[in-house]
Amino acid sequence: MTAPTVVFGEVTERPLDLAAHEGAVTDRAAGAVVSFQGVVRDHDHGRTVVALTYEGHPSAERVLREVAAEVAADPDVYAVAVSHRIGPLEIGDVALVAAVSTAHRAAAFAACARLVDEAKARLPIWKRQVFADGTEEWVNCP
Repeated sequence: MTAPTVVFGEVTERPLDLAAHEGAVTDRAAGAVVSFQGVVRDHDHGRTVVALTYEGHPSAERVLREVAAEVAADPDVYAVAVSHRIGPLEIGDVALVAAVSTAHRAAAFAACARLVDEAKARLPIWKRQVFADGTEEWVNCP
């Protein structure tokens, strides 16, 4: 088994590439690579979303890397790659990408779920949604 690796953890305004994340965690010992894409949808709680912007605190990338390192410290995990996009996004754009490699699928699914859940819970990134009726809301904003 190889030592666990955080391949990358970044917060960026650039579009995210799922295949690049999956390729980054490839390991000869890995029997499983599980990935996730969080995609901007056109609705939230029954309301039509027409615009969305993510804003991040300057510490967001550091926090994302901490989360990735914690998941990578699991002895079953070979490699982790995760990115979150900020700035204005369109419906259908990818806002979050995560990929994890392990020897077996159950561990990979569990590690990827933990990576996504912890990132969503801890990242200082806020989402501004604009609805079809002209109202807006900030999500994850104190």
